[in-house]
Amino acid sequence: MSKEKEKLAVETLSLTKSYNGKAAVNHLSMQVRQGAIYGFIGRNGAGKSTTLKMLCGLAKPTEGEIRLFGKPAEDSYMARRLGCLIESTGLYPNMTARQNMMMKAKCMGLTDEKSVDRALASTGLSDTGSKKARYFSMGMKQRLGIGLALLGNPDLLILDEPINGLDPEGTREVRELLLALSQEGKTLIISSHILGELSKIATHYGIIKEGNLVEQIDRETLEGNCRDYFQIEVDDSKRALPLILEHAPQMQAEVMDDKIIRLYDLKDGAWLNHLLIENRVQVYSSGFHHMDLEEYFLNRMDNLAEGRKGGEEHV
Repeated sequence: MSKEKEKLAVETLSLTKSYNGKAAVNHLSMQVRQGAIYGFIGRNGAGKSTTLKMLCGLAKPTEGEIRLFGKPAEDSYMARRLGCLIESTGLYPNMTARQNMMMKAKCMGLTDEKSVDRALASTGLSDTGSKKARYFSMGMKQRLGIGLALLGNPDLLILDEPINGLDPEGTREVRELLLALSQEGKTLIISSHILGELSKIATHYGIIKEGNLVEQIDRETLEGNCRDYFQIEVDDSKRALPLILEHAPQMQAEVMDDKIIRLYDLKDGAWLNHLLIENRVQVYSSGFHHMDLEEYFLNRMDNLAEGRKGGEEHV
């Protein structure tokens, strides 16, 4: 096995899941490095949850292969290295945090109560005492769900929407927990619709669209791609663009629709407004903008060609 592959916590090869002949996940090849916080992004129905269920062994692939830490996912030892929180925490509301933990530990065949103590301590729930889970805040319930996934001290955590529905305090609690787990050396795969929050913790990203993995990118590259731009709204972009490129042929321009044009690496927009107005192109608005991570992801999901099935590069 190559040194490169030894560094991968997860690798899928043409992973596919079909329902009634239609592919929900289509020949997906993803790579997640050991120690990464991998943000898995896509709209509802894009195939995120289906992919995560296959990684966790909750759904059987139609075709393709899953490798965990370089070995087939079917290897019984690999299951011990994997912890999952998919869709809901599955708590017993009339049990305490410790009782919930003990129940799952017994189901897993764990006999050392220290593993329960470690999971409670890691999630900040050691002092909840006799308080029943039904009275926990959303943030506490989510932390308990992550604690259940931590039983057995897995090396890889797969979390589906762990911050969905949380208030700002709960979101902060879970974010700090996930960062702490990463610092312990665990690999995390996290799906989330809250892209601004995900960008605070993720080191790598995968974007899925209509079952296809269309891009994998690391944080440093992504931040380099989030460029400032000058956006101008006019009455007719087809008339405005030739004028702009005639006077600035090296300018990189992107036509967003029939009225909006984005220009990159422009330092001063005053001359541009003057040029258009002088040539009787109506300018409705103009100004400089900074592309944040959320805008980048949305643009990629909107604009990537349907036929592209990338994601082969290691990130």
